[in-house]
Amino acid sequence: QVQLVESGGGLVQAGGSLRLSCVGSGSIFSINRMGWYRQAPGKQREAVAAISSGGSTNYADSVKGRFTISRDNAKNTVYLQMNSLKPEDTAVYYCNVFIDFFNRDYWGQGTQVTVSS
Repeated sequence: QVQLVESGGGLVQAGGSLRLSCVGSGSIFSINRMGWYRQAPGKQREAVAAISSGGSTNYADSVKGRFTISRDNAKNTVYLQMNSLKPEDTAVYYCNVFIDFFNRDYWGQGTQVTVSS
């Protein structure tokens, strides 16, 4: 059993910053890829950023230069630093991890990010 708990969401004005955290617990053995997705009302869930076990990162074009993903393997935690937030960043943000041992990925429950104009 693997649990992922996100935190750090909230309401912020355009141009502001937020830092999301996702902590994994339970039967975690060698997390491979960790990432963040988001889903805005009426839209499909989309990938925002991902980081490999080796530290390689990739980002959606819409967040490049504004968001930074990082991870702390010792704490089974992935972070998403979000700067220069825009109203279009408003969504529920979900943490996602892929665990090699179970050959599957897991999702957090989501955290709401709202950016006001």
